[in-house]
Formats: sequence, structure tokens, C-alpha cells
Amino acid sequence: MRCSLAIVLCLLVPASSLASRKPNFILIVADDLGYGEVGCYGQKKIKTPAVDRMAREGIRFTQFYAGSPVCAPSRCCLMTGKHGGHAWIRDNREVKPEGQPPLPTSEILLSEVLQKEGYTCGAIGKWGLGPPGSDCDPIRRGFDLFFGYNCQRHAHSHYPLYLWRNDRHVKLPENDLKTGKTHSHELFEKEALAFLQANKDRPFFLYLPFAIPHVAIQAQPDWLKPYLGLWDDPPYDGKRGYVPHPTPRAGYAAMISRMDETVGKLLDTLDRLDLSRDTLVLFTSDNGATHDAGGADTEFFQSVGLLRGRKGSVYEGGLRVPTLARWTGTTPANQVSDYIGYFPDLLPTFLDAAGASARIPKGIDGQSFLPTLRGEKQPPHDFLMWEFAGYSGQQAVRVGDWKGVRRNLQKGPAKLELYNLRKDLAEQHNVAADFPEKVKELEAILTAQHTPSKLFPLKGLGER
Repeated sequence: MRCSLAIVLCLLVPASSLASRKPNFILIVADDLGYGEVGCYGQKKIKTPAVDRMAREGIRFTQFYAGSPVCAPSRCCLMTGKHGGHAWIRDNREVKPEGQPPLPTSEILLSEVLQKEGYTCGAIGKWGLGPPGSDCDPIRRGFDLFFGYNCQRHAHSHYPLYLWRNDRHVKLPENDLKTGKTHSHELFEKEALAFLQANKDRPFFLYLPFAIPHVAIQAQPDWLKPYLGLWDDPPYDGKRGYVPHPTPRAGYAAMISRMDETVGKLLDTLDRLDLSRDTLVLFTSDNGATHDAGGADTEFFQSVGLLRGRKGSVYEGGLRVPTLARWTGTTPANQVSDYIGYFPDLLPTFLDAAGASARIPKGIDGQSFLPTLRGEKQPPHDFLMWEFAGYSGQQAVRVGDWKGVRRNLQKGPAKLELYNLRKDLAEQHNVAADFPEKVKELEAILTAQHTPSKLFPLKGLGER
């Protein structure tokens, strides 16, 4: 009996090569990067050629939002697919001796599901969702590798005395928190590139929650050189927190450009390894630009453009974040998308792309935007919802062009402010008095979507 050529070839090719490969995922989350702090979103002073390259080679989202206006609750929304009204973590909070309150095992994380789907999962950067050794230590929740800061407070210095590698300290005796020889970001870059090389032949999820440009402003001398002398740059004396800096504007810009350099190296490595067609790379920020603490000057850099608010606010400047996606051969090149989405969408999108939509946990609030990534028609959300127990307690909801905001909920009941973002992107004109039926509609959503929290109660909603 004669074998066909096709059969012969099949016998010569490993079975693993015949099966369609599951896509890899790289999720880069900058820390406190404002909507307008990269070039493709209008930044004029800070150079970000790699992120701008992502915009040319993929999709730039103009209406994408973080899960919350501060670190820990935003990351909770990202990992669980739940909005702030349902999420376990709704504000920043510390536990002793190190870390933040842990997510319980009842909360299903993106990393856990992907690991069960055969993915090798790595987290490199800042965690903030559970102390070392707790139920939400990252190596207990789906990550095969964790390298970085477990605690958000620890990440306030880019020259730490140690970092975590899984369950042990990596000591950095050459650092003293204020300065040193070893900048954490350079270690993160090295680890990330090594992870790609080590896992190039298997499906992987690489989560990169970087610590920059979050203050303190700390940049290596060679990072500063392109920006020194470009502008008037009065020294920062340290009186608004963190460490002093002789040229804070140059330092802040240098940190963003150094992170951008890492993005470029990641893209180049994927190209070199012939993985770009197999890998969805998504770049975003955990919340809006910082307040002008630690020497940051967001007015000088126009860090949120025309948007109102900064980090800690549920106005657009605290929530709307730069978001780009590149998946060569899948995402349309040089595409601008007005899809209105947010962090809870990431979990169902990644699982959908991995062919694991049946594993999407029940009760989440996000929806897959895989159709948008493929350049196809996308059903919109009925609404987006945020709840944040900090900064006096806040809620927000978006339905189409309408945005509702409630503030000072820790002090008592609060009236809903109403804005039409199509006409008033800067949220300067509260039109609640003119549209009482729309106010009732949005208030009803906020009421229906709020699950009481013993950890993060809101007095204005009758909780103690």
C-alpha cells in the first residue's frame, strides 16, 4: 500500500506543530500613566516611539478605561473581570508587615484560568493584591513566576533594598531607597525578555504591571541625558512627598521614555522569535495621571489633555487611559477604535482569544472585545460602572455618551452629576437638572450594580 505524500509529511512533523497554537498574551500596565502622556495620544514633550509604533501596527483605543482610579482596586477589576460595585477590593489599603488585603480563593483570577488552559504565566512588576504567603500570593494564584514588588508602598522607591522572586527575597544591598546602582525597572526588563526566550515554544501569559512612571521620580543618569536642559526645570525639594530631585521634569519624562524603550525591546523580541503573529500585546495604565506630588508636573506635560480630574477621581482624567493592542495579522494596522470598554473586559477577551470562552467565570461584568481586535463588528456595553471607596467615596456610570458621577458618599447620600461626554468631554457642565429621567436611569443602574462590602462600606448607601 502506498502512502500519500501528505501522510508521510505528517509522520515527519511533531504532533504539537500540527495543532493550531493558542495565542500568547503580553499585558503591559504602566503605573499612573496619564491619557495624554504618550505621543500617539497627543504628548508633545515626552518621546514614546515604541508605544507610537504599537498604534501604527495595531489598534489605538480612544475610550478605554481603568477599573478604578487607584492601583489595587483597578488591578482587582483587571484580574477578576468585575467592576467596582462587585469587586472584592474597592480602595487601596495596607496590611502588616507587607502587602495589601488578599483576594479570597472564591475570586477567580485570569491567571488561574489561563494556567489551567496550559499557559505558562509570569508576573513581573508590582502586585498589590495579597501579601507574601497569603491566599493571594501570586505564585498561589496561577503564576509560575513572580518577580517584583509584592506591596504597593514598597514600590514607592525604584531603588528597593530587595524584590521578591516567587517566595524568596532577592536582596539589593547596593540600593538605599533614595538612590543606588540597581533600578527596579531595569531588572523587570531583563526578567521579561528572559521569560519570552524561555517560553517561546509554549503558550504564555506575561503580565507586566510596571512601577513607572509612579513617583518617586528616580531615573538613572543615562536616562536623563535626552531631556536635560530642554526646559526650565526647577528642582523639587521633597516637600510634597517622596524624594527630592534636581530636574524633576526631565526625570519624569525619562522614566516614561525608559518604559517605552522596554516596550520596543519586547516587540523586537517577538519579531525575532517569529511570535508576533501568535501574540496579543496590550498596553495600558492602571489609572489616570498622578496628582502633582513627588515632583510630578502634570500641567506642564498636559498629562490628561482636556480631561477633568487625576488619579483618585472618577472623572475622565482619573479613569480614561491610553490603551493599545498589537496582534500582527489579527488586529488591523493603524486603526483607531471608539469601543467603550474597561479593565473588566480583559479577562473574557483573553479567554475568548484562547479558545476558552466556556471557562469565563459566571457573574463577571466584562465582555469580550475580541471582535474589535479582529476588526469585526462589536456589540456595545449596556453600561460601564465604577465604585471607589476612597477619596471620600465615589461612583460613576457611563451609558453611551452619558456619564453620571456621585461623590462624597462617605459623608452621606449624594446627588448625581450628569455629563454628556460627546458635547462636554471636560465634564464642566452638570446638566442633571435638565434631564431628570436620565438621572433616574443612571441612579437605578448604580443601585442595582452595588453589592454591599464589609471591607469598603459607603455611608451614603446606608453602610457602616
